[in-house]
Amino acid sequence: MKHKLLLLYSWLIRTLFFLFPDIPFIMRTRGFFYSLAMKKSGKNLQIASSSVLKGLENLSVGNNCFFAINTIISASTYITIEDEVMVGYASIIESGNHTLENSSYRFGPPKREPIIIHFGSWIGANCTILAGAIIPPSSCIAAGTSLGNKLSKPGIYYRKSSLQHKE
Repeated sequence: MKHKLLLLYSWLIRTLFFLFPDIPFIMRTRGFFYSLAMKKSGKNLQIASSSVLKGLENLSVGNNCFFAINTIISASTYITIEDEVMVGYASIIESGNHTLENSSYRFGPPKREPIIIHFGSWIGANCTILAGAIIPPSSCIAAGTSLGNKLSKPGIYYRKSSLQHKE
């Protein structure tokens, strides 16, 4: 029941603040109201108007974080976003994944794994961060990258035909 009430609360915050401009004061106010239902939240959380946050009870966000427009965060299990993390336009952070059952992904049991995004990291535009991802401190995930890996070294990560790492 708590989860359903928090989904309604998240929708209400998004709806009430949707038409307000994305200026720092409004984004901080929006972040404050979202943070009331989060597992943990720091100061100066800025959230753009068209962002969608689900599973607030499983979401921990540090100080000075920013979520750009059209960001989707779906915390079906724990997502930890440490201090000074930026999430770019239209990025998706999803802590659950589908599994195959009877040759179909439709009714397979969900696979849920926590996600950790460490201090000072930047998730570029149109990225997808999948269940089980761990992003080291001060790392950049380049635009358009899909990532579900546990990374160990800080750096710039991007996709070509396979995941590339540049220090």
